[in-house]
This record gives sequence, C-alpha cells and structure tokens, in this order.
Amino acid sequence: MTSEPEHRADAPPSPELPVESVEAEAYEIPTETPESDGTLSWDSTTLVLVRCRAAGQVGIGYTYAHAAAAEVVTGKLAGVVSGRDALTPVASWAVMQHAVRNLGKPGLVAEAISAVDIALWDLCARLRDVPLVEALGAVHEATPVYGSGGFTSYDDQQLADQLSDWVGAGIPRVKMKVGRDPARDAHRVDVARRAIGADVELFVDANGAYSRKQALFWAGRFAEQDVRWLEEPVSSDDLEGLRLVRDRGPAGMDVTAGEYGYHLPYFEQMLAAGAVDCLQADPTRALGISGVLRVAALCDAQSLDLSLHCAPQVSAHVGTAIWHLRHLEYFHDHVRIEGLAFDGVLSPESGGVLRPDRSRAGLGLTVRDADLERFRTG
Repeated sequence: MTSEPEHRADAPPSPELPVESVEAEAYEIPTETPESDGTLSWDSTTLVLVRCRAAGQVGIGYTYAHAAAAEVVTGKLAGVVSGRDALTPVASWAVMQHAVRNLGKPGLVAEAISAVDIALWDLCARLRDVPLVEALGAVHEATPVYGSGGFTSYDDQQLADQLSDWVGAGIPRVKMKVGRDPARDAHRVDVARRAIGADVELFVDANGAYSRKQALFWAGRFAEQDVRWLEEPVSSDDLEGLRLVRDRGPAGMDVTAGEYGYHLPYFEQMLAAGAVDCLQADPTRALGISGVLRVAALCDAQSLDLSLHCAPQVSAHVGTAIWHLRHLEYFHDHVRIEGLAFDGVLSPESGGVLRPDRSRAGLGLTVRDADLERFRTG
C-alpha cells in the first residue's frame, strides 16, 4: 500500500532529499504454540512493516499492532511525511503529532507513528551512510538484555527449557509470566529458579493480574526465590497501587511498568506518582525512537533507569543512546518474528548484550519479503 504526498498550505520549501513515498503492510504470524500471560491469551502476532523511500534508499520501521495500523500509515501519515526532508526525522515526527489530533493518539495511532518514525530514522542514517547508533549519538557500546517469555501456557518442562536455554546462551537475567493461576505461581517460580541456578537474576511479570493486596503477598513469596523484578504487579493504570507495592514490597525487588505508554503525558504521570523503581518504554508504541528518547530525558531528570520493552532489533540501537539505561526485554515472540522477517539481525553476545554492527548503515536490516509473503493480511 502506498500514498502520494498531500498538498499542504504549511508545507516547507522542497528539501534536497525529500521523502518520496511511505508504504505499509501487515503480516499476521502464528505463534509456535498458544501463549498466555496473567491477563491475555493469543495465538498470533501481527507485524506492521513500514518502508520510507528517498534518493534510492529505503528506511525500515515496524510495530506490533493490529493490521489497522497500516491503514493509519498509508491513509494519514504518508501524506503528512512525504515531501519532507528525509534528513530531519524529528521534524516529521513533530508534524505527525499535530496531524492526528482528531484521530486519538494513544493506542493504534501512536503505534503507526512509531513505525513511521523508526523507518525515518533508519532512512536518515542510510542516506548519511552511518549506523543508526551514530545518528542517535550513542553513549553505550551495547544494550544489555534479559530473556523474556515463560508464558503461563507453558508446562513445567517448557518453562525450564526456555529459561535455561537463555542462560546457556550467556544471558544472565530471565523473566517469566505469573498471575493467571496464582495458586501455581510459587511452584512455577520454584521450577524457574531450579532451572537457572542461584546466580542468574529472575524477573516476574504479572501483566496487571493481581489486586493490590495480592501483589503485596506475592511479592513476599517471590522474594523467597530472590526475584529482583516485579513487573506490573497491578494494572499500570493503578498508579496508587503501583506506588503501594513499590513502597511496601521487599527490599531488593524493583517494581516496574510503562510498556503500555503511548505518549509523554503517560510517562510523566507515572514518574510524578513515584509508581516505579525503573520505567519501561517501547519504541514501537511510545511514538517511535523520537518519542522514547524524550521518555529517556524524563528519566534522566530524575536519575531513574529506563528499561526498553521488546522489538530487540530496534531497541538494541535505541538503548545505546539512553543515558540511564537498565536493559532491554529480549522477548521470545519478537525474537522469532524478527529472525524470520529480516536478514542482519543481532544475537546476544556473552554477558547478555546486543551490540549493533557499526559497519552497517541504519538498523542494518534487510527485509526477507519472500519469507513474509505467506503471512500478509488483506
């Protein structure tokens, strides 16, 4: 799907390197087995892929969303971005914020903006013939990761095998899902700890499944297995509840949330409430690379760490530009999809880091169109 530039009264003078076109396609990719967490079940994930073109180069961006996000890209955003300077992605990002006023930005529209913004950053770096980390102004050489999956739909053996595989790959921290069946949570966390050993950090994610008092109870139980990270113990909309668990939970266990943030006011409110020990943000949701770098600035102002949520092939690059970076979620579903969709994907190195390849321009990815074609929607 493609769209031609809109003619706008406020359009700037024609740049030397204008964005020539913006394209978007959606691909629904089945999971290997049915998956679930504390509050949701699924059997497929939809990749919305965006390509922006200028001067013979193609920038790639993507988000994980409903296929309708592709329609937002081609039906609205393409006409706003096309014709603008391909070397100034942040200027296009700002214009997109204004253009969607009547669409409702948080949610699907923010995911569409995110995919376009990522593609524009990739395009800009390719036009300059530099790696994205250089275009972003990296302050780190690599981005630490933690293995993430451990779905509540897994039996004990599946859970143990997945977590131990990550440890075997040199990742020293792993995360599992809890909260769907609280009566089994203590047992499942015990299985996980025995599988990974005493020296690996163990994280749990309830996806908002617990009530406030349940969350406090389970935080105490999880501490018995040296769990260091309690993600969304209550709904991320319950800022008072998050603050309660943060203040009264066990020492050494960080409370975290933020993956469902779509724009800056959400993150500012979470930080103002003192709701988390470490904030999360997702470049494919939170208005792209440009958006997440602004979330990072909010964290910098409070000397608070930021952890990146998923989409590792994008987030690995973004993480290098975040001053108060904690780590990146190396999520099973996205790792699998990105390995299928792209050539040039990064793999964890010893010590559990993703190190962007500085010899390749932009994200360093090439789309595997033939492999994706069977999953195309519409």
